[in-house]
Amino acid sequence: MTLVRSRWAAIRRHPVLAAAVAVLVVLWVVFGALIGFLPGMIAIAALALAVWWVVLEVLARRRSGAVQAPREARTAVVAGIAVVLVGFGLMQAVPYGRDHSNPPVTGEPTWHDEATRTLMVRACFQCHSSEVDYPWYADIAPTSWAVQHHIDEARGKVNYSQFATDPGDADETIEVIRDGSMPPAYFTRFGNNATANLTDEEKAQLIAGLEKTPGMSGGDAHGEGD
Repeated sequence: MTLVRSRWAAIRRHPVLAAAVAVLVVLWVVFGALIGFLPGMIAIAALALAVWWVVLEVLARRRSGAVQAPREARTAVVAGIAVVLVGFGLMQAVPYGRDHSNPPVTGEPTWHDEATRTLMVRACFQCHSSEVDYPWYADIAPTSWAVQHHIDEARGKVNYSQFATDPGDADETIEVIRDGSMPPAYFTRFGNNATANLTDEEKAQLIAGLEKTPGMSGGDAHGEGD
């Protein structure tokens, strides 16, 4: 409780600094929501704040006598910057998200026509295939973690490059395209993956092609299609 009281007193002495920190945390969390990695961003923010809080308390206890407000504010800013820089450096050392190799291709569905495959590649293959072209930000944590998490999750549902050996949830393809849940909204935010934004006409064309592609609808995952 002493730690909480002392930090609360510091917040009351430095409302501008506290507000700035709050805004940064909110922006961080919002960014996490926009890239579809909200739980991870919240966890990172909570950990960073906890470390910063403890560092400030340790520095305060090492001083004798009262600490002037400007000096305390400078200490808080320097400690915050140090925590961010050290934390960012440690994130880059985490191996998850670093391996950008693709699994083997065992066989795609027998697409109705080339146009159907072209539209699928545009809308789905960046996550649901063994032909992922990793973007530049997939080399920088924590966005690299978000990218890898999305790809792992997507391939866990269906990998169209391995349809021949494991069709997964391929029979749900038409449903998720029709209801707009795929591709997910975060996938094309900020102008990323713009080619995945199919027009209404292209969606209709894709769905029509998928309805004639074995394994893409009606639980027909093993190729007994039209």
